[in-house]
Amino acid sequence: QEQLVESGGGLVQPGGSLRLSCEASGFTLDYYAIGWFRQAPGKEREGVSCIRNSDGNTYYADSAKGRFTISIDNAKNTVYLQMNSLKPEDTAVYYCAAERWPYNIDWTFQAEYDWWGQGTQVTVSS
Repeated sequence: QEQLVESGGGLVQPGGSLRLSCEASGFTLDYYAIGWFRQAPGKEREGVSCIRNSDGNTYYADSAKGRFTISIDNAKNTVYLQMNSLKPEDTAVYYCAAERWPYNIDWTFQAEYDWWGQGTQVTVSS
């Protein structure tokens, strides 16, 4: 059974860092795109970042550029999201999702993702 499990969330002070993990089981990430999305209270879920394993291309929302880095460890079948310089507005539940090749031209198009994790809470507060 295909499954994605996020971990690494928590409470961090503004300016701090967290690394989120998304471990896949039941399938390998070879020809998948893995996206990170987040949903803050009262807001719609939005795309944060994506990595397409077939070509290594990475994508970031404007809010994440320069602060977040997405990476993949194929040996561990895991995708990471390193988040630095965190701000209170980064507070949200973070989800990872997997999209099979061929990919949608728009990595933020959530309906194209086949599997979703359960989410991990990130809270940025002093």
